[in-house]
Amino acid sequence: MPQHRIYTTSVASVYPHYVTKAEKKNRTKDEVDQIICWLTGYSPEQLQSRLDDDVDFQTFFTDAPAMEKILRD
Repeated sequence: MPQHRIYTTSVASVYPHYVTKAEKKNRTKDEVDQIICWLTGYSPEQLQSRLDDDVDFQTFFTDAPAMEKILRD
């Protein structure tokens, strides 16, 4: 089965769309970051580093510190 293209899409290319959507709902970039960090276990600094490194979604979630725990619960 072919891999879906979202796995090879850069998180940094989609991230601004998350922020824009949140802001349209009267939320902030900090709130978006807080939710992503809670979901993945990345610290804010690690999140920014992953965005700066332009990693794809597969790498982003595979390397996430807390994803394994979330998926088990």
